[in-house]
Amino acid sequence: MSAALFGYLPDGQPVHRITLSGHGLTATILDYGAIVQDLRLQGHQPALVLGFHQLDDYLQHSPYFGAIAGRCANRIRDGLVQLDGQRFELDRNFLGKHCLHGGSAGMGKRLWRLDDTTTTAVTLTISLADGDMGFPGNLTARVTYQLMPGGTLDIVMEATTDQLTLCNLAHHSYFNLDGSSSILDHRLQVLAQHYNPVDGELIPTGEIRPVADTQMDLRQQQALVETGDEGRTAGRRLLDHNFCLSRQRAALRHVATLASPLSGVSMRLHTTEPGLQIYTGGKINCPVPGLDGMVMGANSGIAMEPQTWPDGIHQPQFPQATLQPGEQYLQHTQYIFDKEQP
Repeated sequence: MSAALFGYLPDGQPVHRITLSGHGLTATILDYGAIVQDLRLQGHQPALVLGFHQLDDYLQHSPYFGAIAGRCANRIRDGLVQLDGQRFELDRNFLGKHCLHGGSAGMGKRLWRLDDTTTTAVTLTISLADGDMGFPGNLTARVTYQLMPGGTLDIVMEATTDQLTLCNLAHHSYFNLDGSSSILDHRLQVLAQHYNPVDGELIPTGEIRPVADTQMDLRQQQALVETGDEGRTAGRRLLDHNFCLSRQRAALRHVATLASPLSGVSMRLHTTEPGLQIYTGGKINCPVPGLDGMVMGANSGIAMEPQTWPDGIHQPQFPQATLQPGEQYLQHTQYIFDKEQP
């Protein structure tokens, strides 16, 4: 493990970058946003994730590249929550009317505390005050990134609260497994029988729709875009939906696979979470280059975010993201990388 100064926040606080190495992977983690700034696989030159070389670019241009989204990831309709009969107005940072990823200064845009490090692991902690971004309860969250055998990036997220609140954390790296300008030739498999349709503002409608006979049926691995099929092409470009893996948190299991035919690199995703948000990056539009000088435009990366189903607080038929005092939020997710040998 090594830590180095990465830059300074506008208020003068320093941001550090922690480098982990082992088991065929090298990762750099920022204590700002608990961001995975860079991730490399032995024998594969390009970065596996989208990111920037400079802190200022994260502050000005990042669509949550590599961050931990929370205290409540994804969208909350109208930025309103009722808990135990109390009404809470949240920060409305999406379209000026909905709450996204915990608000404009959620934990993905805050400085975390460095708690523990080894050559292959780092633990970061953050405390959010009662009323922060409108959410009730003093919430303490902790994330541990660890490099494990078999090319595994292991992520454990924990949280506790002193008051009934919402807690739904999500790792938000955008993956690109071959370093090309688009991930639309990547092949994706998601082992889900259902998904949540959304309205024009990307808020779930409340329906739990079978994937069968729809463009959301990814149970068999297939290209994100299939040449010659315009309907599927349009749908894949705009994919930003939750896939329903289960009705509740479960034992760690395989839920999805992403693969690049160009590089031979594949990524298996294991998680305990009941949902998986898939976003094919259709709105990425960074005015500055990223790692290795990469131009990051539409579809240059895919986010695969294990989490609780979005906006459950307004959908009683969905799994809920509520967290009570005395309970522990615990998510375990693994991204497992491999490369075919020539």
